[in-house]
Amino acid sequence: MSDLREERVLAEVQDQFGLVRVLEVGDYRFLEFGDAIEQSCVFTRDPKWLEYDYTRAMFLGALCHEAPETALFLGLGAGNLTQACLSFLSLDDVEVIELRPDVPRLAMQYLGLADDPRLTIRIGDALELLDSAESADLIFLDLYTDTGPAVGHLAWKFLESCQAKLSPGGWLVINQWGTDDGKPLGAALLRGLYHRHYWEIPVKEGNVILLVPADLEQVLEPTELAARAAALAPRLGYSLQPLIDVLRPAS
Repeated sequence: MSDLREERVLAEVQDQFGLVRVLEVGDYRFLEFGDAIEQSCVFTRDPKWLEYDYTRAMFLGALCHEAPETALFLGLGAGNLTQACLSFLSLDDVEVIELRPDVPRLAMQYLGLADDPRLTIRIGDALELLDSAESADLIFLDLYTDTGPAVGHLAWKFLESCQAKLSPGGWLVINQWGTDDGKPLGAALLRGLYHRHYWEIPVKEGNVILLVPADLEQVLEPTELAARAAALAPRLGYSLQPLIDVLRPAS
């Protein structure tokens, strides 16, 4: 993407939490919070295309499940990952909990999120609404503000509740901030909470994606994961193997 292309502001909304903005640069649109803090990037020619490694790694987490039917997204952003999961997975029911009411509206109006009959969006704080959500095969935790991860990313009870909301055989996928030493933010807390029984994917954006199974008996099978990723690669338009190559047990 050329830096010389003109940047256009398509929408700008002020809510109780601050500024939300949609920008366009060439074939890409960006969702920003606050003072030019990018939250999501969408390729407008194909909104289900995942541009960044962290979203690809979160999608890879979905492939840990053999045949997911239900998914819960805690935090919508531009809806890029939600759109990819709706497009490439055989999901019957998808629920999103999003704090800011303008975010889903902007995602549908400018960022290519389809109004799919399988999709339900609830507005409110995920920490308060999680208990009323249905159990799911996949849960994606991606709660970010213009200053970084929301408190839920380090809240023991909430993180414990996220795992408890998983259906048997389910997977919790967390987009966790990375620290300077390459570990996820709150690594000591996470190791204790999940008994070191989870996997990590460090990504070039600096984050660490966590793959947490529903229980201690459940394991990640890299060969099965690679086979599912390879089967989807022609439809995705890219390979997820580089992310499988850096997959590691909890650090």
